[in-house]
Amino acid sequence: MFKFIFAILSIIFLFSVSGTASDKEWTEVRSQHFRVITDGSEGAARRVAREFEQIRFAMSGVYPKLRMDSGAPLLVICPRDESSMKTLAPQFWKSKGFKPAGYFQHGWDKEYAVVRLDEVRPESYEVVYHEYVHSVMHLNLRWLPVWLDEGLADFHANTRFEKSRIYVGAPSWRMRVFGLRPLIPINTLFEVTPSSPYYHDEDKADLFYAQSWLLTHYLFFGQGMESGRKLMRFISLLDETDQKKAFEQVFGDSQKVLKNLETYGRTYSMAGGWLNTPPSTDEKEFKSRKMSAAETEAELGSYHLWSRQGALARPLIEQALKDDPKLGLAHEDMAFLDFAEGKDQEALREFGQAVSLDPKLYLSLFSQTMMSPIARSDAPADQSEFERAMLKVLEQDPQFAPALVQLARLYVRQGNLAKAYEAARKAEGFEPARAGYHLLSGRILQLRGHAPEAATFARYVASRWQGPDHDEALELWNSVPSAQRPAGDPLAPSVIAGAQLVEGVVKSVHCSRGADNEEQGYILVIDQGGHDLTFQAKSGIGFGFSDTFWWGEDHFSTCSHLTGLRAVVHYKPSSDAKYAGELARLDLRDDLPQQPPKAEDKTAEKTSMSK
Repeated sequence: MFKFIFAILSIIFLFSVSGTASDKEWTEVRSQHFRVITDGSEGAARRVAREFEQIRFAMSGVYPKLRMDSGAPLLVICPRDESSMKTLAPQFWKSKGFKPAGYFQHGWDKEYAVVRLDEVRPESYEVVYHEYVHSVMHLNLRWLPVWLDEGLADFHANTRFEKSRIYVGAPSWRMRVFGLRPLIPINTLFEVTPSSPYYHDEDKADLFYAQSWLLTHYLFFGQGMESGRKLMRFISLLDETDQKKAFEQVFGDSQKVLKNLETYGRTYSMAGGWLNTPPSTDEKEFKSRKMSAAETEAELGSYHLWSRQGALARPLIEQALKDDPKLGLAHEDMAFLDFAEGKDQEALREFGQAVSLDPKLYLSLFSQTMMSPIARSDAPADQSEFERAMLKVLEQDPQFAPALVQLARLYVRQGNLAKAYEAARKAEGFEPARAGYHLLSGRILQLRGHAPEAATFARYVASRWQGPDHDEALELWNSVPSAQRPAGDPLAPSVIAGAQLVEGVVKSVHCSRGADNEEQGYILVIDQGGHDLTFQAKSGIGFGFSDTFWWGEDHFSTCSHLTGLRAVVHYKPSSDAKYAGELARLDLRDDLPQQPPKAEDKTAEKTSMSK
């Protein structure tokens, strides 16, 4: 997706983390599909691994064709108790109130689930399973309406595990909401987006999540729902038409569905389904080993780093390098830490060291290659070397979509548009929830002379995503002559009240930070046709950036690596004559590279949006 973030950090929970490792020895447990590390008991870690295997199996049982494995590996970290958990998330203990038993951190390169071992109640881990379900669904579906995205996540998060059976469709604690307030009209539910009050206002969000779960449960187990088969047909139709039409086509009149849902919500005994636990989840068969101090420090340092807590990650990473100078992961961590701080030469050196010590560290190979001169060279030998490096990355992680994106861009530069389109579509298949990957395919189609199909890709994204994603799609849409666009409602840009728009190339960025490393000031200078325009930020602003930037969401910085990028600046007039305006949102675009002149590419290809 063309990510829209506020300020610096966007994860499931915002927290500070400790910069020191536990004083207890850590253990690694490996099941068939998961890796768990803990400073607690090995037996408890095996239980956590088994339950992750069970929820994975339960989802694959409900959706047999679901792709379960991501290009971003998941590490499950299991602090042994409240004291250990506090070292990972001390912010929750700085004030009264909620203390999590678990949380989940999404990422493009790596994902983390944190699960406290001494909390064994099923509801304690619900948020972890909820976010895990999101990750799996987003690997398989291009887009889901917000209510269904959250409803499916809650539906599967309430899966219950027994030694020999798995119960799918268990009642949610959210049922307590029903009866206190009337349900949200179905058409209103359809219109909820990530920026809606129903998604953010605590009182409204409580009902929204509860009803999203209830409606999803009803569409699985309600009378006449064919055990979820109708729901699957509805999801398939979302690729072809808007959700209101798709809903009515599959389920009938929404008012009648709401009436039936009200009755269903008053049911004290709801249907569910049982699955037999597969032999592959026998925790006695899981492998385990004790981790060295350096390995533990590097893994926890990496976790802190991917949590964007670089200052707290550094002591762990530096200690790991002291304890084992030949540990490749520690060098990779240090490289990403240097990159985040804008120390590119140091980062490049550390990436090279990491790859030489451990050739399996494909993130280091990918980053080293993208930072090297061959990534921008037009020399045939350099381009061949670049291609070999990307293919080697894919040997280590065949589902690492950013490498396919960079291959697509290379093939555009070489004028091989058929091969570029093939790589772009493959990247799309691996990460269908990233809007920018669809737009990359559309832009390549446009280069090939298939403007109407390119416009179809643009409309698909613009009608389903908001903010910067929508506007980037609109840019592709507007580049297609109106006579070649498909019929439909006109597309309009996203609007920030009171803001104006200007484009240019980033010339410089100045970030000032306080003693706690919090951003205190932000000055942006862009070059607009030879004229410098300077903007300031007085408060938190939005940042959007194309998904095809190689550093992606995990390593995006508002302060580094922006010079030379095309910028779309949303700003409000400033009372200070020194500035062109006050920043409201900054969108950074990744344009396709120039291709060499060649004969028109007449190769035909299938351009359907369907997978």
